[in-house]
Amino acid sequence: MVKKIVFAVCLISALWSCNKLDSFERTVFFPEHQWSSKYQPGFQFEIKDTLSRYNIYVVIRHEDAFHYSNLWLNVITTAPNEKSNSQKVNLQLANNTTGWLGSGMDDVFDHRIRITSSPIHLKKGVYQFSLQQIMREDPLPAILNAGIRVEKIHS
Repeated sequence: MVKKIVFAVCLISALWSCNKLDSFERTVFFPEHQWSSKYQPGFQFEIKDTLSRYNIYVVIRHEDAFHYSNLWLNVITTAPNEKSNSQKVNLQLANNTTGWLGSGMDDVFDHRIRITSSPIHLKKGVYQFSLQQIMREDPLPAILNAGIRVEKIHS
C-alpha cells in the first residue's frame, strides 16, 4: 500500500513539473469593500528570463452588487532603468448577453483580464506596477481585491 502511495505522489509530482506555470500574481484586499482613487496599490516582481514572452493581467474581485459593467484604471508601470509609464485601461467585467464575464461563486466574481495585446518580452530586472481606479464614483463600492498577474508563456 505504501509503495502505491509513493508511486502516486511521484507520478503527480512528475506531471505537475511538466505543466509548470511560471507566474507572479499579487492582490490587495480592500477591507471596507471599496476602492478610493487615492489608494494606489503597488506590486513589484523580478524578471530573470529575458528569452521568454509574458502576458500581463489585471486581477479584480468584486461583489455582485458592483453596479458597473466595466472598470477604468490607470496602470502605472516602471521597467528596470526606465521612467514610469501610465496606461489607461477599460476592463470589461460584464455584458448584456452573459452578465458577469469572470468566474463566480455566490455573489463574488473574479476576473483576470489581459492588458497586453500579445505576449511581450521583458527586460531583466525589477518591474513595478501600481493601480489607480479612475471611475467617476469615488470611493468605488463593492470592490474586494485588485492586483497584477505576470504569466510566462511556454512554447
